[in-house]
Amino acid sequence: MPHTKRDGVKLYYEDTGEGYPIVFVHEFGGDVRSWEAQVRYFSRRYRCIVTSARGYPPSDVPTDEASYGWETSLADLVHVMDHLDIEKAHVVGLSMGGYMVLMLAMRHGGRVSAMVSASGGSGAYEPTREEFIESALAAAARMQMSGEVPAESMGLAANRIQLKLKDPRGWQEFVDHLAEHSAEGSMHTMRRVQAARPSLYDFEGELAAVTAPTLLMVGDEDESCLDVNLFMKRVMPMAGLSVFPKSGHLINLEDPARFNRELEDFFNAAEAGRWPTRDMSADARQMFERD
Repeated sequence: MPHTKRDGVKLYYEDTGEGYPIVFVHEFGGDVRSWEAQVRYFSRRYRCIVTSARGYPPSDVPTDEASYGWETSLADLVHVMDHLDIEKAHVVGLSMGGYMVLMLAMRHGGRVSAMVSASGGSGAYEPTREEFIESALAAAARMQMSGEVPAESMGLAANRIQLKLKDPRGWQEFVDHLAEHSAEGSMHTMRRVQAARPSLYDFEGELAAVTAPTLLMVGDEDESCLDVNLFMKRVMPMAGLSVFPKSGHLINLEDPARFNRELEDFFNAAEAGRWPTRDMSADARQMFERD
């Protein structure tokens, strides 16, 4: 299996196609298989790399919880790009992966030519942030006690049920894959990444300084992510925002045709230099000309 090691931890990846690289970064409940519809589509024109986070087989599952964390995940992502001699790439992340690509753009901006952050921002919205952290820690404790990932109940969550309603077979495949995840890896990731990462609202200045063309994507029924994506749209001069109607958290699985089409249009615009910077001096609340 193709892999590289960082700090003694094996990191699995898949490398498909030829051309300019796109790096896909999966969500907490997903894995490399979550991007199959995107890799099949984009590998006809691009070199597509999907990575498996530490704690997600076939990557290693460290037993030491200190081996996990959002900064560790970011370093792993950069390491995989270095290992594959990818100096710069388009990057696409969903949820936890969306957080990672945002951090990549903020901390290693020279490595990002265009960025898609989909369903990013869970746990960031201040009115529900403490509830999110408490729920994440409680979920980790349940996984530690049971030794299992509660795949079906996670699949029936308020922002994931939309996939079942639209595509029952696709939802079952998602749940089957999730059930195969390591409970230990998921537990450590839940505690050290999901519950411990800073809120995106804490990075307002850094987000505003991102220069890479950016596409934010969110489902209109993904309540935990709607407000933070509006916040990012407002503060990031290079960001556009796409809202998927009647959609939840798993928008790349719920509507892969639309997801792929919007990515393709975005990449075409970014590569042609036709993704404009927003004039931040324009106040959207000022509808009429001042005297």
